[in-house]
Amino acid sequence: MSVGISLQELLAWNQDSSSFWKDHLTANPHLLELPCDIGGTTNVQEFVRHIWGVELRWGQRLASLPVLTKEDTPSGPPDALYELHTQAVDVFQKLLAAPAGDWDQPFVLDFNWVPPESRTVSRRKVAIHALFHSQRHWAQLATLVRTAGFPSGFKGDVLFSPGLL
Repeated sequence: MSVGISLQELLAWNQDSSSFWKDHLTANPHLLELPCDIGGTTNVQEFVRHIWGVELRWGQRLASLPVLTKEDTPSGPPDALYELHTQAVDVFQKLLAAPAGDWDQPFVLDFNWVPPESRTVSRRKVAIHALFHSQRHWAQLATLVRTAGFPSGFKGDVLFSPGLL
């Protein structure tokens, strides 16, 4: 076994967390209206849209697929938002099934908010960013709902992921 964490393991961790939040938000729909200002959102539903929409768009970029625009991303209901994650997982699984050598190839970030000297990174780094982006935001969501008086019981730490040994 490798000492490092593989992209497959990160994807499994991401799926564990996404499944938890889909189930939790489906069982507690009132949480979707909680105020939230993370990532330019105004409530939890918009925040979840951001998380899964970004995940899909990064996967699409890596796979050289047409990228879903923010404007074309569904605003809800939660099942439609979860479909963004499902699509992203499908894209990432196909990417991970490809030859490993492609991951070290350069990827150019074509965003004005990225400094020019930081715009060329490896495809692997983009994939890691996409998967950690979601994890970071799930942790923020756990804090947000807990401080609003609705503890979720989210165990998002990698220590608790069944997808990692």
